[in-house]
Amino acid sequence: MGLWPGIWLMKREHHGAGNRLLDWLLRPASRPWQLVSLAVVLGVCVSTSLRENWGSDNAFVVKAAQTLLAGGSPYEDKRFLYLPSAVLMAVPEALLPTAVLRWTLPVAMSGLLGIGWLAALRMFSVPLRSRFAVVGFAALALAYKPYVNLVLIGNWTAISAAALPVALLLARRRRWGSAGLVIGLAIACKPMLVPVGLLFVMARRWRGLTAAVLVPLGLSLAGALLMPSPSLFFTKTLPFLLNGQDAYALPWDASPIAVLPRLGVPEPVAVLVAFSGAGAGLWAAWTRWRRTGEETDGGELRLAETACMVMLAAFLVSRPSFDHYLLVVLPLLLASAVRPGSMPRSPWFWLALTPQVALLPWPSELAHKRRAFKDCATLCGVAILLARRALRSGRVTLEPVTTAGSPPRTEPECAATPAESASRTAF
Repeated sequence: MGLWPGIWLMKREHHGAGNRLLDWLLRPASRPWQLVSLAVVLGVCVSTSLRENWGSDNAFVVKAAQTLLAGGSPYEDKRFLYLPSAVLMAVPEALLPTAVLRWTLPVAMSGLLGIGWLAALRMFSVPLRSRFAVVGFAALALAYKPYVNLVLIGNWTAISAAALPVALLLARRRRWGSAGLVIGLAIACKPMLVPVGLLFVMARRWRGLTAAVLVPLGLSLAGALLMPSPSLFFTKTLPFLLNGQDAYALPWDASPIAVLPRLGVPEPVAVLVAFSGAGAGLWAAWTRWRRTGEETDGGELRLAETACMVMLAAFLVSRPSFDHYLLVVLPLLLASAVRPGSMPRSPWFWLALTPQVALLPWPSELAHKRRAFKDCATLCGVAILLARRALRSGRVTLEPVTTAGSPPRTEPECAATPAESASRTAF
């Protein structure tokens, strides 16, 4: 896709340094930049394929499918935490040799993340051959550590990271039924996008909501009928998941419910803090959805920020909540940088992401098994910043109005106009 479909993004009334940088980023990337970016992404895939612990999370899903093919119940393994429909989805993987999976799985994970990035760009009319699109994805792969972690372990979070931007792009085009179908298929693989159902409720798109519910329900029923003892999902798997799993997952659990007790906070207080934050996040999402008067585009920023706020609120109380969960919302937030006043225009957004920057030295006490402290800080920071943006009041300024035979005065009813944001921008 060329530059012209998104050329209107470069038209500004004020041409500051930030807009000049944005104009430069929206120009087409040269062939060397494209090759370098491709080399970076493929380099991440190759390096993870050569590591011994590649595909560690994906192995649980493949093992579940192999157990089903052997006539057993996938839920005998307490670490298989997905719906019965995921077993059906994993059958093709179970039929592939390990040597093939070693090289194709990292590429598939990067491909899914790339689909999410491209859909997010299309949603905001960013040219797909622009420097912003080409270099941005390579920078994400190179600098954002959870990207490498996700590609390495092969977690099916990548499916949700691809599905959410695609579904929002379809919703932006008034195809809510298709959006619900995409969300439903993603939930059938991994029930991460269940909270997005609230977006369909707020938008009153019942056909899309029905598709998002019936697709995973139907596939799960089909999977349950094909396996012995499907009731183990309710008697063994769900209790294990609701308890936050066990000590195996705790060092990487970034949920405030898990992190705060490790810092000496009583667990009941930690639960209260997390659920209060999630409640505030849902209120912020509802407020953001209702605020339509300030939109100068087609409403895609409102749609993206509402969906991201719902997901971030869910991550605050999810047990566990891992570092790569943010990759579900991060492509949408990054792509929104082309809109004035969006979160990436604030330096605080980049400060919140700093703990996840690869190769950045940190004290030894924050490394390895205490990494969850940094992950929790990033999760809470991004959630707070987006909630603050969603809950900000619609400020107005009063301009002088002059009438014949009278001195200048202010007329709030007819002269009130929205005040431009005074926040600093990173562009």
